[in-house]
Amino acid sequence: MKERVRAVLVTADDTMLVIRRTKPGIPVYWVLPGGGVEESDESREAALHREIHEEIAGKADIVRLLHTMESDEERQLFYLARIATWSFEDRTGPEFSAEGRGEYALEEIPLTVEGLDGIDLKPEEIAHVLRDAIGADTLGAGVGV
Repeated sequence: MKERVRAVLVTADDTMLVIRRTKPGIPVYWVLPGGGVEESDESREAALHREIHEEIAGKADIVRLLHTMESDEERQLFYLARIATWSFEDRTGPEFSAEGRGEYALEEIPLTVEGLDGIDLKPEEIAHVLRDAIGADTLGAGVGV
């Protein structure tokens, strides 16, 4: 089964970093930074650190596992993390230069229900998890939100 890791990256300003995806013929949508776990990764957390470095040249402090989604083909693990520095211009991930992958743009959105309602975050399940956690005020433990 393929495994993917993604991060809800909370900034010092209590915003969340998301990647806006623009592909020809598809409505714009947003995803959380992350990607596939590789055999060479020592752990899922190590894979997440690698992906954050590749995608946004950032270094994050992982707080906790927030949510897991599983299908027959794939398991996605969503982590809550704090991030202080990043540089989208210094990203190194291979997907950014791949032909036909569309555009990637890093954005900061308020970590609020209104902020989430302003974007089409994929997968939809994590958007619902985040809305519920914000509404119940359960994201704050350990991240200062």
